[in-house]
Amino acid sequence: MSSPDVVKLGAAIGARIDGVDLARGIDAGTAAQINAALLEHKVIFFRGQHDLDDDGQLEFARALGTPTTAHPTVTSRGAKVLPIDSRYDKADSWHTDVTFVDRIPKASLLRAVTLPAYGGTTAWASTEAAYDRLPAPLRALTENLWAVHTNTYDYAADADARLVPLADTERQYREEFVSDYYETEHPVVRVHPETGRKVLLLGHFVKHFVGLGQAESTALLQLLQNRVTKLENTIRWSWELGDIAVWDNRATQHYAVSDYDDQFRRLSRVTLAGDIPVDVYGRRSRVIAGDASTYSQVVVPLKLAGLAS
Repeated sequence: MSSPDVVKLGAAIGARIDGVDLARGIDAGTAAQINAALLEHKVIFFRGQHDLDDDGQLEFARALGTPTTAHPTVTSRGAKVLPIDSRYDKADSWHTDVTFVDRIPKASLLRAVTLPAYGGTTAWASTEAAYDRLPAPLRALTENLWAVHTNTYDYAADADARLVPLADTERQYREEFVSDYYETEHPVVRVHPETGRKVLLLGHFVKHFVGLGQAESTALLQLLQNRVTKLENTIRWSWELGDIAVWDNRATQHYAVSDYDDQFRRLSRVTLAGDIPVDVYGRRSRVIAGDASTYSQVVVPLKLAGLAS
């Protein structure tokens, strides 16, 4: 098996990996190289994987980690592979996946299945680069700040008021999304469990900051989110059939751009289990409501195994 060829796409984030046929499977050495590229570049892309189906995508995911169930609350559309279907939801705001639970996923793998004729790109932002570029006063603030994340986030917070009512399919999806309630306190700055780098943990699941009122929380979240999503921290991917993207969910946010009108768009997502975030002082995230044990194992990287509680 040939060695993966990693092609860097941006200074802060993004690389394309050539020379790998994922449908044929990968050995442990190749998996280790892909994981290393993921840690370095935050999001990696594979083109031309036309022979990969849901089963092959799940097998690829198992080579990189431990798959979760498809979603903590959306359980009606798959056990391990979650369809990202434009008829139900468009994730068109900046977020890190599933931060409302304590065991934030390590990574996600997203494969293009049906694409619109135009639009439908996805953007990712490096939360490591965002932290690194904070001025010293904001670093001091964020390293001592905690946020409450829930799955009842405001879908319209970053969008104009809707001019048309929700479709039945979208309403049903949102009702299922909040069918079980989760609430977790996370540090705003976590230490990445594999790289040891500091990253910002924010996104649209943030309800408020601990110790701050709603107005202060809203203003501060917007300030920090603007730091995360500065263009130099981002990469935007134009999907083609046969593409698969893998991102480090612990060091990124992403945004699915809703610019394809009413065309149908469908991708398949597999998620890898992660650990419980730790702040710069060694304190772990705290569950307020909800039990995520049926969603995901807690997978502690070897370098943190001695700290596991």
